[in-house]
Amino acid sequence: MGVIGNFTLPIKGEYHDNLLSAQTAARGSMDRERQRHLFDRLDWLDALHHTALRGRKALLLRAYDNNHEVWLPLMMTGARRYEAFANWYNFTFRPIFSAQYNEATKLTLLRKMALSVQRHARQISLTQLPDEDGSATLLAIAFEQSGWVVAKSAHDQNHYLSLNGRSFDEYWQTRPGQLRSTVKRKGKKNLVSIRIAQDFDDQSWSDYERVYACSWKPSEGSPDFLRAIAKQESAAGCLRLGLAYIDGEPAAAQFWTVENNIALIHKLAHDERYLDASPGTLLSAALFQHVIDIDRVAEIDFGTGSDNYKRDWMEQYRPRYRLDIYWPNHMLNWPHIIRHKLRQMSEKEK
Repeated sequence: MGVIGNFTLPIKGEYHDNLLSAQTAARGSMDRERQRHLFDRLDWLDALHHTALRGRKALLLRAYDNNHEVWLPLMMTGARRYEAFANWYNFTFRPIFSAQYNEATKLTLLRKMALSVQRHARQISLTQLPDEDGSATLLAIAFEQSGWVVAKSAHDQNHYLSLNGRSFDEYWQTRPGQLRSTVKRKGKKNLVSIRIAQDFDDQSWSDYERVYACSWKPSEGSPDFLRAIAKQESAAGCLRLGLAYIDGEPAAAQFWTVENNIALIHKLAHDERYLDASPGTLLSAALFQHVIDIDRVAEIDFGTGSDNYKRDWMEQYRPRYRLDIYWPNHMLNWPHIIRHKLRQMSEKEK
């Protein structure tokens, strides 16, 4: 058997239509020990599959040889149409490599995957793709080189904070004056008491759900999913559940996780009845101080969305991309491909 570069031929492409067979095939390559990021793990996919995305038919693509492996979890949305096996709880979606590979190795694996999926799909839509790690660009190149037509577009923004070794006090001095003044004035009144829980318990989670139900937020899409993730991350030592109380009643709540020097802000809400006391702002300040000075994180990630209040706390943002991928030999794709080509021509003329 010959060798090309780092690869022992042949590289195989396959798919799995359920997570149980994928778990067997992955042999731990999507477990916590191998994947640094929460959204790249099989237990995250499994929780989505059993709660938030229950009933959606999965197509988990895999390309591998004896030494290399990549997965791309998809779900069916129509006849031969697929999208990312993810939803609004995902900060990112990307190919899941079983190890740190160079760009050429990644591209070779992704090309094999793009070739093997032709017999299953005519259209694939992927969102929340990062590109600081090359995910969006490499996927686009791999599918284009395998005969697909790919439309890449900006989709969302991810606001984040790089601490660069700063303490909370050093970070706090750079915040807008109005924010610092609010925390100082409201904190002096001692109306709000704050607790940061690292172990899951039913009462704390019930308080979180009570706050969310009384907030300006829309109804929670899948409370069972969030509860499952909170329990899972608590068992791993990663949960940071912030709760603010006024006169013993929960007034604000935030669901964070901390792992591998990165804090993720998953959910935050406050009860509108207590708005004048600013419990949400005080809770945010306490959680930022906790993860910076106690957990010693290097980065805080505020997820996706361009809400104005995020700019008060964050200093940087990075784009998230969308790929619409079409197999050109399927006539139902031709209108989409024509529109894409016309947009390309129009952009070149500008």
